[in-house]
Amino acid sequence: MAQQIQSPASHLAYLTAQNRMPVASVIAVRVAVLLSKWAMHRRTRLALKDLPDHLLRDVGLTRAEADHEARRVFWRV
Repeated sequence: MAQQIQSPASHLAYLTAQNRMPVASVIAVRVAVLLSKWAMHRRTRLALKDLPDHLLRDVGLTRAEADHEARRVFWRV
């Protein structure tokens, strides 16, 4: 059976909905979510750069567009 993957944002929403969480914990969780999003951006952009041309065409990108996206800094959406 396939396991559903939840996004870091859904975990954050759950954790911040709990009233007993100290402020320092809320800040730590938000920082952790932000860092995980940045890491995901970096991983996916680097993976895009390594795709062969025929797969890039499948997703509607050119090699130049993929290279441009891979050069973007990880904190840019």
